[in-house]
Amino acid sequence: MGVSTSSPEKGISVVGVDVPPVNALPVSGWFALADAVRAAGRDPGTRCVVLTAGGRGFNAGVDIKELQTQGPSALVGANRGCFEAFAAVYECEVPVVAAVHGFCLGGGVGLVGNADLVVASEDAVFGLPELDRGALGAATHLARLVPQHLMRALYFTARTVTAAELHTHGSVWRVVPRERLLGAALEVAREIAAKDGELLRLAKAALNGIDPVDVRRSYRFEQGFTFEASVSGVADRVRDTFGNAGHTGDAGNGRTEAGG
Repeated sequence: MGVSTSSPEKGISVVGVDVPPVNALPVSGWFALADAVRAAGRDPGTRCVVLTAGGRGFNAGVDIKELQTQGPSALVGANRGCFEAFAAVYECEVPVVAAVHGFCLGGGVGLVGNADLVVASEDAVFGLPELDRGALGAATHLARLVPQHLMRALYFTARTVTAAELHTHGSVWRVVPRERLLGAALEVAREIAAKDGELLRLAKAALNGIDPVDVRRSYRFEQGFTFEASVSGVADRVRDTFGNAGHTGDAGNGRTEAGG
């Protein structure tokens, strides 16, 4: 359990996350994920990284219980951890393929929005339930998956969008049955890894250099409002209202913050 790295084929590194019950990561988990992705990208033998997860869903954001029990220090840690993990995926020296199943919420969208390719299972859903959980953030990354007005509609309503819908927008490369997900991700990773390794690294740097939005600066700007909502008491008020309404969360229990 936790974060692991394996090399199933030459040139391919698989970074896996398995944090039961719903892959809602604590602060240490976000930093561990960032370290694993950066290490995989620095390995001269790696030409493609596949980001995957075990359990019922890809990622359910940060662990809200840690925020509730440890207070402001945990919020600062979660902000920094998410920032590092998202940046690690975006800045990975080689292409990153995200293999997504089940729920991909909050911080999960941050990871996927920074990946180079997304392969998803038929049951995958993506969303930012931030406004229902007293949080903000990751609109920067959702905007890389859907058009601007759809991003705003999803953000303000806290609704989710399916893998099939994202496929129509071109942000999901393939949608496959759950049991074929890893195979499909490895298939495209294998195609990428067959290219010249040095040229791939130059290509990744070139594509990042022409992005119209600086994702690090944009996300950091969002995080300021996340922190403001917390210190002003708004975040706690919304979380209390959400909890008193009897909801258990999109990921199946009350552990997820789905923010960062």
